[in-house]
Amino acid sequence: MVRNVHERELPAPAEQVWELVDSLGRPGDRLWPAGWSPMTLDRPLGPGAAGGHGGLRYAVSRHEPGRLVQFTAAPGQGLDGTHAFVVEPRGPGRCVLRHDLRLRTSGAMRLLWPLAVRPLHDAVLEDLLDTAERALDTGPARPARWSPLVRVLRRAAERTRATAVPVPDTALLRGVLPRIDAADAYAVPAPDDAPADPQAWADAVFRRVPGWVAALLALRQALVGFVGIERADRSAFDTLRRTDDEVLLGTDAGHLDFRASVLREPGRVVLSTVVRIRGGRGRLYWGVVRHLHPLVVRSMLAAAARRLSSGAPARSMTTGGRAYPG
Repeated sequence: MVRNVHERELPAPAEQVWELVDSLGRPGDRLWPAGWSPMTLDRPLGPGAAGGHGGLRYAVSRHEPGRLVQFTAAPGQGLDGTHAFVVEPRGPGRCVLRHDLRLRTSGAMRLLWPLAVRPLHDAVLEDLLDTAERALDTGPARPARWSPLVRVLRRAAERTRATAVPVPDTALLRGVLPRIDAADAYAVPAPDDAPADPQAWADAVFRRVPGWVAALLALRQALVGFVGIERADRSAFDTLRRTDDEVLLGTDAGHLDFRASVLREPGRVVLSTVVRIRGGRGRLYWGVVRHLHPLVVRSMLAAAARRLSSGAPARSMTTGGRAYPG
């Protein structure tokens, strides 16, 4: 069992602090720290409200206005448990704001939690408590500082210019898989001097990736055989279909099927991914990959934009074959 608690005593009445908590996940959120993947909910804070932040999904399972809101993790993430925001009065004009996480990790998350997820979790919660103090105009006296690991992860994310967008409804994506279990899309501004051909963008995205991504893919190739997942070959990102403004790539495998669309629109390029998960190995695999997927895809897309803007030709990567996400 993992228990992780962050709390801060605040010189403000509980009712005022609860107003900050109550704004979570909606426009004008006053508590979630800027600069992190935003927390979004499909409705105002209350029973059944569902959403998440980054690659983590959860829903409100307990709600006591003025005192507590508890979220339960969605299944299939390798995280089984809850996290809650609690406002506890501590005398006249004072209270404690606490975040209490209790969960069990499973599968690959047993390794990912201590190595990457927990450091990022700790950083965002301390930034959140700083945000609460700023909103109350009470501090913070000593703003939280990120660890070297968090700074490295953040720096990698900040280098990208790609942003999340709705998955476009295109002719090539429509009905491309019998069932879609996961889907997302990211867009990057297209430089004026970049090619209009979507195939040139697809080659730039998938045939030459940032060094850290190539290392991650090579590690994937080395490890997947231990859990019975076949290694990907260089055909994983071959073009399946194309139109004048879109290229469709992808492959089918025993653990999951995926398709990637590269769509060239006026002023931008959109990279979409849709996935169909197959069986227990597929759920285990995607439970790990889904946490890395946004950072990897955004970095690949942004690197392609920089490369095409500079006029540098796309080169094939030489790490033994692409292996992401299929």
